[in-house]
Amino acid sequence: MADVRDSAACAAAVLGLVGVQDGGTLTPGGHRSEELMLNGGCSEDSPQSGRSSRDHSGERAQGTPKTTSIMKDGSRQKQKKTVSFSTMPNNRKINSTAACISFMMEGCEMKKVRSNSRMYNRFFLLDPDMRFLRWEPSKKDSEKAKLEIKSIREVRVGKKTPVLRSNGLSDQFPEECAFSIIYGENYESLDLVASSADIVNTWVMGLRYLVSYGKHTPDVVGANQTSLRTLWISSLFEIADIEKKGQIPLSRAIQLIKGLNPGMKTSTVELKFKEVQKVSDKYGSNITCDVFVEAYCELCTRPEVFFLLVQFSSNKEYLDLKDLMIFMEVEQGMEEVNENTALEIINKYEPSKEGREKGYLTIDGFTRYLLSSDCNIFDPHHKMVCQDMTKPLSHYYINSAHNACHLEDHYWGTSDISGYIHALKMGCRSIELVVWDGPDNEPIIYLGVSVVSQVAFRSVISVIDKYAFEASEYPLILCLVVHCSVRQQRFMSQCLKKILGEKLYLDPPCPDENYLPSPEQLKGKILIKGKKLLLDNPDSEGDVTDEDEGMEIARRLGHDNREHLNGAGHRKLRLYRELSDQVTLCQSVKFKDFESSKRNQKYWHVCSFNEVTASRFANEYPEDFVKYNKRFLSRVYPSSMRIDSSNMNPQDFWKCGCQIVAMNYQTPGLMMDLNTGWFRQNGNCGYVLRPSIMREEVSYFSANAKDSLPGVSAQLLHLKIISGQNLPKPKGSGAKGDVVEPYVYVEIHGIPADCAEHRTKTVTQNGDNPIFDDSFEFHINLPELAILRFVVLDDDYIGDEFIAQYTIPFECLQTGFRHVPLQSLTGEFLPNTTLFVHIAITNRRGGGKAHRRGLSVRKSKKVREYTSTKTTGIKAIDEVFRTAIPSLREATDLRENVQNALVSFKELCGLTSTANMKQCILTVSAWFLNSDSPLNVSLNLRSQYPLLEAHGPVPDLLKKVLTSYEVFIQASRTLIETSDAVYNKIIQVQKTGMGFHEDLHRIGAKEGLKGRKLQKAMESFAWNITVLKGQADLLKHAKNEAVDHVRQIHHAGQSCGISRDSSHSPSLDVFRPRGALEPIPETDSGGGTGS
Repeated sequence: MADVRDSAACAAAVLGLVGVQDGGTLTPGGHRSEELMLNGGCSEDSPQSGRSSRDHSGERAQGTPKTTSIMKDGSRQKQKKTVSFSTMPNNRKINSTAACISFMMEGCEMKKVRSNSRMYNRFFLLDPDMRFLRWEPSKKDSEKAKLEIKSIREVRVGKKTPVLRSNGLSDQFPEECAFSIIYGENYESLDLVASSADIVNTWVMGLRYLVSYGKHTPDVVGANQTSLRTLWISSLFEIADIEKKGQIPLSRAIQLIKGLNPGMKTSTVELKFKEVQKVSDKYGSNITCDVFVEAYCELCTRPEVFFLLVQFSSNKEYLDLKDLMIFMEVEQGMEEVNENTALEIINKYEPSKEGREKGYLTIDGFTRYLLSSDCNIFDPHHKMVCQDMTKPLSHYYINSAHNACHLEDHYWGTSDISGYIHALKMGCRSIELVVWDGPDNEPIIYLGVSVVSQVAFRSVISVIDKYAFEASEYPLILCLVVHCSVRQQRFMSQCLKKILGEKLYLDPPCPDENYLPSPEQLKGKILIKGKKLLLDNPDSEGDVTDEDEGMEIARRLGHDNREHLNGAGHRKLRLYRELSDQVTLCQSVKFKDFESSKRNQKYWHVCSFNEVTASRFANEYPEDFVKYNKRFLSRVYPSSMRIDSSNMNPQDFWKCGCQIVAMNYQTPGLMMDLNTGWFRQNGNCGYVLRPSIMREEVSYFSANAKDSLPGVSAQLLHLKIISGQNLPKPKGSGAKGDVVEPYVYVEIHGIPADCAEHRTKTVTQNGDNPIFDDSFEFHINLPELAILRFVVLDDDYIGDEFIAQYTIPFECLQTGFRHVPLQSLTGEFLPNTTLFVHIAITNRRGGGKAHRRGLSVRKSKKVREYTSTKTTGIKAIDEVFRTAIPSLREATDLRENVQNALVSFKELCGLTSTANMKQCILTVSAWFLNSDSPLNVSLNLRSQYPLLEAHGPVPDLLKKVLTSYEVFIQASRTLIETSDAVYNKIIQVQKTGMGFHEDLHRIGAKEGLKGRKLQKAMESFAWNITVLKGQADLLKHAKNEAVDHVRQIHHAGQSCGISRDSSHSPSLDVFRPRGALEPIPETDSGGGTGS
């Protein structure tokens, strides 16, 4: 992204006011260009196509409040059921702490939750002197129905206390509509439920402000920051005021705000200016500076971003260096963050010169930062080739096009060379060419009956030669389906050789190898897939059978002459020797059955499957299909019944390991979105490495698994859809004005156990910039094969409901607060159109960070589950695997003890399962330091495993916190110090078991096993090997995570103010490993917060 200082020229160009000289100086008034900043985001190069990149991030335009007066109580307003739950009363926006305090003083109705899980409606308001929070009506004396502000210890958002987490209440209201006030020396809780997330945010922001600043007025405390923003906005106005009259024409003011906020509608800006003028009694066609400043703040302050800023700000209206560092590290998951990192962000995105000089990131800079590529949902690591490209070709999914020449349907649609260019620029690495006899000895390519649907073969090869490696340097496979005479085949062969030259791969396969070469070895090469004559036939031509897709195409187009059929009903084809010799690593052969392939198929043989046949294999023989695809390439092509060029679901075949799933690139929609999104994850090079469980020689995987897989750690995706920005109305909708009523579908596509979808509420007001505030959870059993898709639809459409979509592999998600760039139906990025979301990924239990290998215990099971091996029926082998059972149980106990202790500690800290250890330590230290009488508790950093030590009395809740932390530290130490020995025992059993692999069939037969019993024994053997490797990998990951937790504690301790380097080191006996590894129980609600 370009530096924000460059935006002055853009704004000046929008206004058409001034010339820009070298050095960024604007001619009028001598103002430097750095004074004028855009709130629009950067443009992001589309990783999915060769189309021009689009600027897809920008400041969102807000809807217009009906009145500028203080908000009324939202709970008393009747709304349609489809209305977003998170809409503020009368749609007024909160964009300052002063507005929060004003709202609190007027008060609103909320539900007060008691420890017996009963809820009571109460009216809450803040005293005019800002010293007490009161509620009414109540049986209590009015002097008792109050809470002193200075007694508040903490304000928690969500269900963060035992009362709100209790089973009787947890499903009665959304997470975002609850908050708790922790108060008093005993850390009691006042638990409240509001009618919307916005009301919760307003109260939380106001209360946190008052806790920090007492009864100082917001205007006094926030004066410096307010002046920063006002000064910057005023300087923009001053530049636009060319005549120096203190006012500018309305049209110029509109242009300026639209230039600063790409995507904002002219009508929205104009209406806002008129509203502000009406309230201030300043009517006219010109806009004064104070009207401009107020209108800008109303239009360009996104409430959800402002609430987020306040949540992390130590002074409530901007982020300083420390605040920004905590946000980047804790929420955005960035590592090795320091002051220089934060300064770079501020210098890059903060629009005001004063803010940059002081190291402050104001709301405008923070909004710019969140909209930038730095906070995009797509992990930039995956924009480059990031996977191991040295594995055999059969271990990769390959981006494949079916009938790339077609621009419409198969039957009557036209063909054009641009289809090939588009596919190659999209990263396609496998293209089908159906070749027929043409006039003047010139072979042609076509699939339809229309004369205009024919393209010269030579022209297509020339285009392929030019664009083959523009988007990817990895091998391109040309799938030849030949229906032409030997004479024209000779022309084809010469054409391929002359045009492609050295790019054409002609080396014969090595019979001593077992697998195809890797994409790395085949860089820059073009492989020909097709039929091949027998090597022992010396003739210049010979017969081959055309039994797969070629015959289907011929039949559809009326070319299946019966006299050319052999006894098996397969079409005979005369093949030219030189064309046959150009087929080396991808020889097309007929598939018979899996057992025959295992015995006879060569690694360079490729079988093609009609989607109907492939679907049958996927459903009836999923394990066999996966095993087959470990060694051989398989190509799946659409059924001939799809004459409309519709697409099959590629996930149906990817889950079985099928590498080449041919897609109709000319047909947009869900299936093409999945294909395009999937191949983004490896630099859009056209190759994606399959999950290891589908590649390893000995492993067990069933495509139709309904639960956790052996060897793979299940993950939990926590997703919150916060808001949308600049949503257009559906492209094909009828006349209904510019109003949209959007909602978002969130879909997970993957193995059957993972497929799920949720939808947000419909927003009926301010639909182009809606606030959704809806949270969802998805269980992901095979993360490496999962795809997340966002679809924005219009609930009040005429003709067309589709607004936008974005599809992203699960492995490419960045956690934290992210913007999702939205795309049109045909794949173009929509300028400045985004979704604002929060993403967190944990394992199923909720402890620790996400990981990608090993086994996982299912969430919410009270009885600990232990992974077990299966009996093969072969005595010697079963005895070996049986020796691993104690180690497997110990590995599970080591992991689960740490995980359960961590979950309990997080809950007692009032944090979610997605919080990290640094957040926990910072939260606990804030309790100790902010107490009226600071508690004598320290974090001893002299030990490798720091202990929280109390040097005097502490409240009961904090005792529970200290005890929970000690249990966690002890469990972590036990894991760190004993895991290597357990890991080695498991790996040793696995290696011993692998020693039986080569002779497994013979040993089984010797034991009297045959047929289905022998097959079952081999499956159990693969299961056991997968379990052992998975458990070992997961234990290794758990140790690394425990070490990282300890590192985070040390890091947080050095900056939190409670660290202690005194000689009062804890006795190392505290860390003595548990002999029997007695289980640490799972908890539903952690410890008890007073209520």
